[in-house]
Amino acid sequence: QVQLVESGGGLVQAGGSLRLSCTASGRTFNNYGMGWFRQAPGKEREFVAAINWSGGSTYYADSVKGRFTISRDSAKNTGYLQMNSLKPEDTAVYYCARARDSGLYDVLGRYNYWGQGTQVTVSS
Repeated sequence: QVQLVESGGGLVQAGGSLRLSCTASGRTFNNYGMGWFRQAPGKEREFVAAINWSGGSTYYADSVKGRFTISRDSAKNTGYLQMNSLKPEDTAVYYCARARDSGLYDVLGRYNYWGQGTQVTVSS
């Protein structure tokens, strides 16, 4: 089993920044891809960003490209999502997930371990 715990969410004004962290415990995390997803009230969970096992490849949703940066620190068993220039439409619960293999994906079904989520609220 893999346990994923997100942290770093909160309330921020539009234009501000937050950094989310996702710390893994249990079975190995470092040989697998990792992703961030988000879910706003009344909406389906959507892809935000993904990174492959080595950190050498990343992929972003068009809505966050140029504003968000995904990264990982294998030594700390932790992944990150740096969010800059936040907008009210970024308000959602953010989830990290571990992929079923070493690749990077924008599809929920390619991930088999999920964190509990952290709330991000951006005020206008």
